[in-house]
Amino acid sequence: MQLNRAVVAGAVAAVVLAGLATAGFVASRRGVSTTPGAARAQGAPASQGGQDDLLLAARTRGDSNAPIVIYEVSDFQCPFCRQFWAETLPHLESEYIRTGKARLTFINFPIAQLHPNAQAAHVLAMCGAEQGKFWGLHDLLYSHQRDWAGLGDPQPYFRGLADSVGLSQDRLTRCVADGHIRQLIAAEEQAAYQGGVKSTPSFIVQGVLLAGTAPIEAFRPILDSMYRARLR
Repeated sequence: MQLNRAVVAGAVAAVVLAGLATAGFVASRRGVSTTPGAARAQGAPASQGGQDDLLLAARTRGDSNAPIVIYEVSDFQCPFCRQFWAETLPHLESEYIRTGKARLTFINFPIAQLHPNAQAAHVLAMCGAEQGKFWGLHDLLYSHQRDWAGLGDPQPYFRGLADSVGLSQDRLTRCVADGHIRQLIAAEEQAAYQGGVKSTPSFIVQGVLLAGTAPIEAFRPILDSMYRARLR
């Protein structure tokens, strides 16, 4: 894991902490996840502050008073993100999140030119968040990533996943058609990119940017040090 101690740009914190409701831009797409590129601002989505606050809460796990905040910037079709989900997240969950030391919020960063089905997967998960089912879909999307990643049209498969967690298909259809979720995802991607995120997975922890997947052994000294500092 590469540690970048530069403070993440204020735009990331401002947008994320406000529930992404005030983001006035839409992200451009990059051809390679690790190559910097100029972000292109487009039209501003309408603010839906209360709804967006609920969507942020729906994809946050852990005590709201936890002293450490971890933002996971991820792409559902990224194999390294799946590796983090399978190998590292369970340890973070048991050692830091369930113990009240940290809370984790998922931030959308689909890289469409590398992962053509990622955008649709993120829309599904966020529409699931509207119905309180984000984490169920999050886990299904990663556990079945190899099944849907290569599909020409993943929508029928995604509809099946939606049924598996008990989503209302009518509400899902309206959510997908509305367009606000796509604007929200794009705004998150833009804010994270401006804050220094160039690849997935990346993690913003107390203003520190950690890039790349890693075993729990790489996270422990960083999180333990931060936790001790917060207790002083």
